[in-house]
Amino acid sequence: MRRRQFLRVLVGTAAVPVLARAQQPALPVIGFLSSRSPSESKAVMAAFRQGLAEAGHIVGQNVMIEYRWAEGDYQRLPELAAELIRLRVAVILAAGGPPSALAAKKATTTIPVVFSAAGDPVSIGLVDSLSRPGANVTGMGLFNSTLGGKRLELLHQLAPASKIVALLTNPDNPSAELELREVRAAAKLLNLDLQEVTASTDQELSSAFNELSRLRTGAVIVSGEPFFDSRRALIIELAAKHAIPASYSWRENVVLGGLLSYGTSITDSYRNAGIYCSRILKGEKPADLPVVQPTKFELTINLKTAKSLGLAIPPTLLTGADEVIE
Repeated sequence: MRRRQFLRVLVGTAAVPVLARAQQPALPVIGFLSSRSPSESKAVMAAFRQGLAEAGHIVGQNVMIEYRWAEGDYQRLPELAAELIRLRVAVILAAGGPPSALAAKKATTTIPVVFSAAGDPVSIGLVDSLSRPGANVTGMGLFNSTLGGKRLELLHQLAPASKIVALLTNPDNPSAELELREVRAAAKLLNLDLQEVTASTDQELSSAFNELSRLRTGAVIVSGEPFFDSRRALIIELAAKHAIPASYSWRENVVLGGLLSYGTSITDSYRNAGIYCSRILKGEKPADLPVVQPTKFELTINLKTAKSLGLAIPPTLLTGADEVIE
């Protein structure tokens, strides 16, 4: 074979895989819309990717993720959702509770939406029912806001001398009113004076704890909601500064120094959300995927924090804890 012919054959052969790669379809993209911050979301992001992998989607191999973060500012969510829609993502993971889920639902009626956590998705209008969500939205129902009464009961056991208690909520979260009703009912049964304080900015958080201190509040329930999650370290610092016993929704708060938490696993929720996104990418419809409901609720107590507050943990509460952090 002549040299010129040989080179022609060689170049033509080498071009085949290049051409084949160029003709491969683009990987599907998941839009990750979060009302939280990336700095405190590493664990839930890892859990989401784990769920995707369990169901057959590996990030970078057969799926991509495009992230958008509101960092606690819920007013940014509509535009962030619009950005993802303009990118023509295949599915949206609405992370960080009802604010992002409602923003995603309002932004599109065609792109599938999976929410990572919602206190009561039916009552706030995310889905038609738990078993048959309808439309293009489904996800994880943690029913976190309905556990406020139980958290008050546990906190009262730990700090029984506290007759003035408080609930800290974010008024921008549509689940706040539901949790408030639950805690009001529990406070009435326990014959406790309930103070209601709100915050949606860092400055308002500091002001809220100053007010609790002024009112001589004996204990506070911190609502499990995205803005507070993104300011987890600040809230724990403020509770310690004012020596106010506080209960939380998530174990992660207690690991950082919070007193106690009672609720479901937020990482399990994100893992399951990853599985749902994968199933949708494979062709299933959100309307046919029932809202996942929690089956286990865990109590976590931080012994060091209790000691610093001068609290003696009742033996029954200690033995009933799922995890005790020393």
